[in-house]
Amino acid sequence: MRCKLLVLVWLALAAGAMAAASKGHVIHFGAPTQVQWFVGAEEEAALKLKVRPLYVDSKLKEFTTGPPRAITDRAFVVRKVYRVNDRLPSDPKQTPKWKWQRAGWLLVDRPTGRVTELHLPDFDPFYSTASWYRDYVAYCGLSGDAEKVYAVVAQIGVKKPLVHKELGRAHGGDMPDSECDAPTWQRPPVRVTFAPKEGEPVTFAIHRHTAEVSPEQESEE
Repeated sequence: MRCKLLVLVWLALAAGAMAAASKGHVIHFGAPTQVQWFVGAEEEAALKLKVRPLYVDSKLKEFTTGPPRAITDRAFVVRKVYRVNDRLPSDPKQTPKWKWQRAGWLLVDRPTGRVTELHLPDFDPFYSTASWYRDYVAYCGLSGDAEKVYAVVAQIGVKKPLVHKELGRAHGGDMPDSECDAPTWQRPPVRVTFAPKEGEPVTFAIHRHTAEVSPEQESEE
C-alpha cells in the first residue's frame, strides 16, 4: 500500500511538472509612453523617445524602445532603455532625478521566457545604429577612446566578431546614430555594406561564421 502511494505521489508530481513545462511563458509589451531623452554635451536638447515595458508572465523585466526584430521562430531582439539617477550629492532635494538613456540590445527567448542582454563588441549606445539580418547584426562601433570607427558584424552565440575593420576616425558630435548610416544587407550571397561619413563604402561577404571583403569590391580595387 505504501509503495502504491509513493508511485501515485511521484506520478502527480511528474504530471504537474509536465503541465508547467507545456504551459510556456506569456511575453508581451505594455503601452508605449513618450519620454524626453536629453542629448548633447550640455544636455540642452531633448529628443522624444517612446518607451515600452517588457513583461514576462506579468512580471516587469526591462524597458525597451523601437520595434522588436524576430531572429528565429522562438527568439527576438529589442533595444533596451533604462533610467539613471542624475541627482548630484550636493543637490538640495534628496529624491532621485531620473533620466532616460538608451542601452544595447536584449535577446528574448519565447519558450523559456529568458531575457538576456547582448554584449556586442564596441557597440556604442549613443552613436551605433544596428542592422539585423537572421542572427547577424552589423553596426559602426567605436573604440574605447572614441577616436576610431569600426565596421562590426557579430553573430548571436559567437564571441568573436565576424568583421572588425577600422573605417576611419570618429567625428563625435551631439546627435545619436551620427557616425555612419545603418549598414545594408543583401542576398544571395549574404553581403553587408558599410557607408562611413568619409571614404568609400565597403562590402563584406558573410559565410556562416566567417566573413571576407566582397570579391566584387576587391576586383574594383
